[in-house]
Amino acid sequence: MHVQEWLDSVPAVAVYALVGLVIGLESLGIPLPGEIVLVSAALMSSQHSGINPIVLGACATAGAVIGDSIGYAIGRKGGRPLLAWLANKFPRHFSEGHVATAERSFEKWGMWAVFFGRFVALLRIFAGPLAGVLHMPYWKFLIANVLGGICWAGGTTAVVYYVGMVAEDWLKRFSYLGLAVAVLIGVASMLVVRRKARKAQPAEQAAEPVNAGE
Repeated sequence: MHVQEWLDSVPAVAVYALVGLVIGLESLGIPLPGEIVLVSAALMSSQHSGINPIVLGACATAGAVIGDSIGYAIGRKGGRPLLAWLANKFPRHFSEGHVATAERSFEKWGMWAVFFGRFVALLRIFAGPLAGVLHMPYWKFLIANVLGGICWAGGTTAVVYYVGMVAEDWLKRFSYLGLAVAVLIGVASMLVVRRKARKAQPAEQAAEPVNAGE
């Protein structure tokens, strides 16, 4: 069943709870279709008075902020051993080169990496845990997390709702196009990170003998 059709079959309270839960789990680090669920629920709110877009946006924002904060706490507590465990389970995603690239990105961009990570599917999943592992100060993470959650969840809900009020058929086509663009951006970002990680690995390997000699 289509996501929107399934959401249409449950009460409004369940829609709010489901959207917040799915987005929260995705932000925690579990790969779930949070953006698809949010877009479908926001589109439904433009068609039915029973779904309040303000409440929907608030629930989505709360789920995003809480989920990211829990992911940050898990990453901070697990630390490097957590990355080592993830590297054993998912070597293509959590290799030493990828972690080094992520660390440089956080050191260079800081709060902006968390903020803009909310708008990219892959970064939305890993931003919280990685920020915790890399010991980003929590107050900085929280500010970027809250602002990113409001802009992404609230902004997506508002845009989809108001455009859906004007042209439902056009929005449906646009939503699929937007999803395709998001997938392409996600794949492109993954390839860029992988390429940088491959370049970082030889440098790290060359530096190891020097450290040993010291």
